[in-house]
Amino acid sequence: MTVYTDELVLTSNGSRVTYHNITEQIKSIVEDSGIENGVCIVQSPHTTCSVIFEEYVHDKDFNGDEYLQVDLNRILDKIIPRELSENTDYRYPGPEHLEFLMSLNDPNYPSDPGTILNGDAHIRASFFGASESFVLKNKKLQIGTVGYIYFIDFDQNRVRDRKCHIMVMGE
Repeated sequence: MTVYTDELVLTSNGSRVTYHNITEQIKSIVEDSGIENGVCIVQSPHTTCSVIFEEYVHDKDFNGDEYLQVDLNRILDKIIPRELSENTDYRYPGPEHLEFLMSLNDPNYPSDPGTILNGDAHIRASFFGASESFVLKNKKLQIGTVGYIYFIDFDQNRVRDRKCHIMVMGE
């Protein structure tokens, strides 16, 4: 069995949920792998991001978001409202976790408590999960005609680069 790995770096816009259509990039990685039959795993290492498989929709709103994405956001806003201040129904981040995050010497976690008011993003990502797996047959992802792969960053607090890991395994 052969294992091939790659990584995408995707930039979130920081002011709304970010959807990245990564289908063509994943297809290219599968082609580069040289693997004919096997499985392709697409995974986010971030706890506020998800990978989903959804139909591509040609209609878009003024932000460039596909209508299914807009519909999904509207539904999620109703059941998981934004955490816009520490005075919400969310208990996250909590004083101990806040102290931990503020003490990190990591550029991905600035010492600004406002950037981690993202309990809603963590919950949304938990609903959808961090990864998707796809069957690879005759060097092709078995995703049908309208199935597309999306990387979603649910965190809306700041612009930042996100990683997406890809592993292709097989023969």
